[in-house]
Amino acid sequence: MSRQNYIFTSESVSEGHPDKVCDRISDAVLDAFLDQEPEARVACETFATTNRVVIGGEVGLSDKSKLKEYLGRIEQIARDCVRDIGYEQDAFHWKTLTVDNLLHEQSAHIAQGVDSSNDKEEGAGDQGLMFGYAIDETEELMPAPIHYSHAILRRLAEVRKSGAEPALGPDAKSQLTVRYENGRPVGVTSLVLSTQHMDPDLSSADVRAIVEPYITEVLPEGWLSDETEWWVNPTGKFVIGGPDGDAGLTGRKIIVDTYGGAAPHGGGAFSGKDPTKVDRSAAYAARYLAKNVVSAGLARRCTIQLSYAIGVARPLSIYADTHGTGEVDESRIEKAVNEVMDLTPRGIREHLGLNRPIYQRTAAYGHFGRAPEADGGFSWERRDLAEALKAAV
Repeated sequence: MSRQNYIFTSESVSEGHPDKVCDRISDAVLDAFLDQEPEARVACETFATTNRVVIGGEVGLSDKSKLKEYLGRIEQIARDCVRDIGYEQDAFHWKTLTVDNLLHEQSAHIAQGVDSSNDKEEGAGDQGLMFGYAIDETEELMPAPIHYSHAILRRLAEVRKSGAEPALGPDAKSQLTVRYENGRPVGVTSLVLSTQHMDPDLSSADVRAIVEPYITEVLPEGWLSDETEWWVNPTGKFVIGGPDGDAGLTGRKIIVDTYGGAAPHGGGAFSGKDPTKVDRSAAYAARYLAKNVVSAGLARRCTIQLSYAIGVARPLSIYADTHGTGEVDESRIEKAVNEVMDLTPRGIREHLGLNRPIYQRTAAYGHFGRAPEADGGFSWERRDLAEALKAAV
């Protein structure tokens, strides 16, 4: 039997964190190509440091004559991202930073394994294993520690950008340690928040006075108590932030992007990858399936694993684990998810509508636990497969 009384910690980072600046730029490049051609291939990586952004990787278009034109837009895309995040520091400013664009055409050897042909289905863009997870401890079916770590930073970004709290800077990290009783989250034992501030004279106590009302606002009532330990800017001043303070790189926050360590991770990053890359699309499909298993009442907690081989369309394996909370045997869930959804790369993309410019918004505050949007954003958070799953088992 799993433990029922314990504490668990997860962290989040803001959109101004150096790694998240890079995720944002990589996904903005992806969106730009998908906006022009839904079947565009993109594998974009970004590196950021003091007043410099370096963008590299591969792109593929059916009309190769347009590639040079599209690549000419990349520098402005990067500057727009940095400006929207809010960086206007002397050593990292959207207007004055240097942008090195090293993107080039996709490898023909990769394309031949992925592309469909008369005698071959479209294959997966890489080998790998992907996990999806859902648990009924929040309305969004996400683990509470990562869900509320994201919520804190998202709220602080809102008040920073609105002008309500001009003292706050773009770079921030949060960390929540949550206490569980009888398997359910009941309170916060410790809270860590490090946030950049624009006034160098602010003390840690001053910053806490700014952020505490917003933190209290987003956490469930009663979760903060006199016993909760607060660590706000525990190292003292935090004025130099973003890539000027620490270099950033696409794909370095994969646990922040998913379940905060509460569930397994296959290892692949998401940002900058078009949906033929199963690192991204199959991870979304696995979350979609796990969420619908829980929504269907088949389990209170569910992990789904999918595995693929490059150039091969069908998943090599499907695994389900309901962690002792299932109402049916896991083997029936494994069979059902394969019946109700086409888990080939093309099947996933079509079912979830992934060939759209919907990815820039995923680059901060988590890829999961977000509300589905009218234009198809976060389509993997829908619960529309629950009835089909119940019927299939």
